Amino acid sequence: MSYPEQFIGFRAPNAEAWKDFQKESWAPRPFEDVDVDVQVECCGVCASDLHKISGEWGACPYPLAVGHEVVGRVVRVGAKVTFAQVGQRVGVGAQVYSCLECRQCKNGNETYCTKQVDTYGGLYPNTEHITQGGYASHVRVHEYWVYPIPDGLDSAQAAPLLCAGITVFSPLKRFGAGPGKKVGIVGVGGLGHYGIILAKALGAEVWAISRTRAKEADARAMGADGFLATCEAGWHDAPHAMTFDLIINTATSFDGFALGEYLSLLDVHGRWNSVGLPGGDGLAVRNQDFLANGCFIGSSHLGSRAEMLEMLGLVADKGLPSWVERIPLSKEGLQQAFGKLETNKARYRSCMTNYEEQFGA
Repeated sequence: MSYPEQFIGFRAPNAEAWKDFQKESWAPRPFEDVDVDVQVECCGVCASDLHKISGEWGACPYPLAVGHEVVGRVVRVGAKVTFAQVGQRVGVGAQVYSCLECRQCKNGNETYCTKQVDTYGGLYPNTEHITQGGYASHVRVHEYWVYPIPDGLDSAQAAPLLCAGITVFSPLKRFGAGPGKKVGIVGVGGLGHYGIILAKALGAEVWAISRTRAKEADARAMGADGFLATCEAGWHDAPHAMTFDLIINTATSFDGFALGEYLSLLDVHGRWNSVGLPGGDGLAVRNQDFLANGCFIGSSHLGSRAEMLEMLGLVADKGLPSWVERIPLSKEGLQQAFGKLETNKARYRSCMTNYEEQFGA
């Protein structure tokens, strides 16, 4: 008999009333020998959660519990599990399955597996179960996607790293952010604030790039060496033109976004990498925008298990603080957190806490 037999959580009922979170129970998928059950302690709030349950990304399998920045305690492990043990504090990010057999999985690119399954809203292989996220009492996860949380790292500080943190850490590592490199972070928000903190921790010269200077003091407190405001005339001209090795774009809107101006900051064969997922039609890309410096433009998705473990260790070892507001989990608490996302008032991540008040100890 599985333990627990029922999970309980807050689920969005439909696109029209997605903020009317309902506390209800459901049967988890069948427990397998490679599975881990985690009793959730806290869960970060990501813009992806809003995009999914509001219907902005299209069809959504309602009712759905979102949340994919989970920290909690292991309460059950399958017979073949080697990556976790009962009682251990662990994290779960935005992915809960890949095949582990394909070329991508075997090359440390398991987040690009064609069979990958998201933490919520995905059909789990060989079942009829839609995955449910971390605004719940428990989550059931394949052991590969469960990560030990270092002892020195606070749970609510750790949770947003499991999606927002790894989303920027992976391209920073893969594209060489470090001593002697000049890195730009476009957008000082939930993703961008981690971009600044982690790029600086890796040893790079870091510049925050935002529409105005409203967040300059915060960006510098996070570790930014400099700040560019795109509302100012000539912001992309000398002395910054063709001097950046890497720019990570975390922008949540492309309204009025002049891509060519940003790309002109890159050195020859520099990289522009987008990790934000704004709604709308996206960016218009013209060859002329990247001819002058031969720069590369692209995107990336989450990060590998090895990168996740490295990032968590880096944050713990250096004592890097996240800017996280703790909000007790409830229907009203979730509405408050999502309201901050909608109005761009989160500073700079929210984390749902006090789970024991809803689900017991």
